[in-house]
Amino acid sequence: MEKQKKSDAKKSDSQKEFVNPIDKDKIAENPHLLPYAHTVGGAVIKPIDKGRVKGLAVSAMYEQTNTQLDQIREQVNLLAKQAQAIHDRVQISEQIYLSEINFKPLIGHIYHLYKKIKKEEEVFILSMVGPKEWGGNMPYEFVASAKLMADHTWEVQEEQTL
Repeated sequence: MEKQKKSDAKKSDSQKEFVNPIDKDKIAENPHLLPYAHTVGGAVIKPIDKGRVKGLAVSAMYEQTNTQLDQIREQVNLLAKQAQAIHDRVQISEQIYLSEINFKPLIGHIYHLYKKIKKEEEVFILSMVGPKEWGGNMPYEFVASAKLMADHTWEVQEEQTL
């Protein structure tokens, strides 16, 4: 019995003292915290090149914002052209309404604006007769042909070329 007690005591001592055959310098206590794979079959973990990632992100950001700015520039140019067209319509409309008109213009019809010198003063005249309909002797200087729009502004159809 005493022998059995000694052998049992020996077993419990040997169970308590486990000696790892692998060198302590070659094992990790917390392998899940390592920045690289700790086994041969582990997934390859490559550190991220933060400078390259940021550089690519910044270049993509510039490309996208430049595309959007180009679209806005196109829209601004279109709006500027539309504003200029409206301004031109207002100018020719004022000039036509300040001219001599001896008839009632109808919406959607084209009329012709002429200039003549009367006593050293420029006088504008609106006519139904076009510049090509005068034949060879046109008594006035052609300024523009314009169409009366529904909003009572005039849209230039043809202008005098210098």
